[in-house]
Amino acid sequence: MKSKIETYIGFSIKAGKFKCGANAAATLKRAELLVLCHTAAKNSAEECVKLARKFRCKIVLSKVKTVEELTGKEHCKILAITDGSLAKAILERLDDEFTEFKWEAKI
Repeated sequence: MKSKIETYIGFSIKAGKFKCGANAAATLKRAELLVLCHTAAKNSAEECVKLARKFRCKIVLSKVKTVEELTGKEHCKILAITDGSLAKAILERLDDEFTEFKWEAKI
């Protein structure tokens, strides 16, 4: 059974309110939320932190499912959600599978 957060991510994909991948996300003018895959390399995590600072948004870490499984896109480690209401709904329902990603100041 899908979690609420997986459903909200699916809504953002169907509505076209997302970008998949660090390079695609970097082209955006704004993003409301970033989803980082638990399988992402250190460089990808650092890139995600840079994007979060640029957009002034939070990062959610997907701990169980990969971002590839959530989006259906291969080699995708970072997902940018551009819809504010969906981002807010995701942040309100964080659980064991999806947690807020905390990074160190020295990156």
